[in-house]
Formats: sequence, C-alpha cells, structure tokens
Amino acid sequence: MHIAKEDVPVRIDAPGAVARQQTEFGDVTGYGKMGAEYFSFGAGTDITELLHGLEDDTCQSPHWGYVVKGAITALYTDGEEETSRTGDLFYWRPGHSVRAEEDTDVVMFSPQEEHGAVIDYIRGKVGG
Repeated sequence: MHIAKEDVPVRIDAPGAVARQQTEFGDVTGYGKMGAEYFSFGAGTDITELLHGLEDDTCQSPHWGYVVKGAITALYTDGEEETSRTGDLFYWRPGHSVRAEEDTDVVMFSPQEEHGAVIDYIRGKVGG
C-alpha cells in the first residue's frame, strides 16, 4: 500500500500548519519494539537474491515508510508489484522483496526483532 502526500486526508488546516493523517495504514498488533531505519539504494539494486533461504525467500517483516527520493518497487510472493516514488508513504506487508528503480532513499519503521533478523541474515551473505 502506498499513498502520495496530496492524497493523505487533511485533518487540520490552520494558518502555518497542515496535518494529514491516513488511518488504518497497516497493523502493528503482536509486534514489540519498532526500529527506525534510513536506507539508500543505488539504481537497479534488487535484494531478492539476498533473501533466498528465508521463509518464502522473502522479508517477513512489515515496514511503514516514506520515500525521501527516488522510486522503489515492493515485489510480493503473490506476484503483486507496487512502486512508491518521492514523497509517497508506504506500507510493505510481510512476504516481499524490493528493487530500486533509481537511486533511492527511504525512511522506514519496522518491528525491531523481525527486521533485525533479516538484516543480520543479509549481512551474513554479503560479509558485512
């Protein structure tokens, strides 16, 4: 799921401040602490091969985030692909990989334990 800033409903529009809120933007039930992450991907980067060996060969952590710049596509096990671009908010459900369509920076919030395990797995594969 992704949404452009202009499509996020305005809840407060006052002189000097506009507050937008999209409700029901993913579910955090059952997750503990959240981690905040800033990722940078070069154009063409596809992490699919790095996830092989995990459950369904994909990341099983959900993510909520914002595309600071660029374009990134979430690739799901059911064949769905969803591209988020500069200024979009996104939610990636468990069972995904990602591919950067251009140089891309994203800010994400993810369940710390689940995504930490995926990061550790990838680090083991790339020797990081």
